[in-house]
Amino acid sequence: MNQLPLQENLKKFTRIDQCPVRNIISRFSGKWAMLVLCVLSENDATRFNAIGKAIPDISPKVLTETLKSLEADGLIARKIYAEIPPRVEYSLTKLGQSLLPLIGDLVTWAISNFDEITSNRTKTSQVSK
Repeated sequence: MNQLPLQENLKKFTRIDQCPVRNIISRFSGKWAMLVLCVLSENDATRFNAIGKAIPDISPKVLTETLKSLEADGLIARKIYAEIPPRVEYSLTKLGQSLLPLIGDLVTWAISNFDEITSNRTKTSQVSK
């Protein structure tokens, strides 16, 4: 497979509406979306409150926005049960599941390099003071 160097590849996507990084990767690479995807990967179906408990520092409003965004991209599915009170469950779609190995690699990398990166941040913040 012949891949272009990163710089050349990105030049093809200078139009914002055609750039995969800005339009696709940025949607699930934010602070909360990846965490939500990781939580959903642990169960077949997960309720809103269970996701919120698994990520206690996310506000209900931001969780709702994140779930809507992931659903709009087809990474998760939302199922509403006709019960009183209504029950809503979220699960990964096949597209969302196909993303998990990549997120897993990124998580592994983050864990492996966490100490070094946080040490670098500390050094940088001390120099800038």
